[in-house]
Amino acid sequence: MGLALRYALFAGISTLVNLLFQWFSFLAYSGMGSLYLAMFAGTLAGLVAKYILDKKWIFYHTPKDKKDDAKKFALYSLMGVFTTIIFWGTEMTFYYLIPNPNAKYIGAVIGLSIGYIIKYFLDKKYVFIHKEEENL
Repeated sequence: MGLALRYALFAGISTLVNLLFQWFSFLAYSGMGSLYLAMFAGTLAGLVAKYILDKKWIFYHTPKDKKDDAKKFALYSLMGVFTTIIFWGTEMTFYYLIPNPNAKYIGAVIGLSIGYIIKYFLDKKYVFIHKEEENL
């Protein structure tokens, strides 16, 4: 399986994890601020799933120790800030502009798709740098 197909598959899995956590969040709480709580829960769950998959199967990174893994995860998360803004902005736009309760999920899928494409290049350049590239 090629890299692009594998990355797309893992992005799909992470998107599904994100949306499931959002859905469960809405089941548990539907009051004021529930959209923001759901987006946060989904983002956190999707981030962890995507990091594990990307680290092992996209960038083939084996951490030296737990400290190295924590540093990589922190940097990976930092690279996700900009892409999370895209994702959240798209989801909220669909939520507020389209009078359908499922519109937010369509916005989430679109926002996550755009974000994951950008995130791949950020992660490749700044997070999972190969040793021979670090010296350039």
